[in-house]
Amino acid sequence: MLFPQTINRHSPKTLIVVISILMLSILDAFFTIELTSRGARELNPIMDYYLKQGTLTFYVIKYLLTSAALFIILSLKDLSLFGKRIPRKIFLAFFLIAMGAVVQWELYLFSLMLFP
Repeated sequence: MLFPQTINRHSPKTLIVVISILMLSILDAFFTIELTSRGARELNPIMDYYLKQGTLTFYVIKYLLTSAALFIILSLKDLSLFGKRIPRKIFLAFFLIAMGAVVQWELYLFSLMLFP
């Protein structure tokens, strides 16, 4: 076996959270493209740059950045912030809530456009 002690095992609940975050990220990318095509602006300068490169590039970069962040969170046994150990599930929950809030905001922006 190659490095059996370094493999992290995660619960099915963690898998559901990770898949949910990825799905919300893809929804965010779709909504961002739709909103910007209707006159909205991408406020994140990094993602704005990739959006100007084309929709496929934007989707790929969005997915890769989200996946990389999830990979880092899932790879580390202990995460710390300001010298305090924080359980991995707290980071995942924060990520899930943040992505959910972004998608909810975009849905609100759509409602403003549909019902001014």
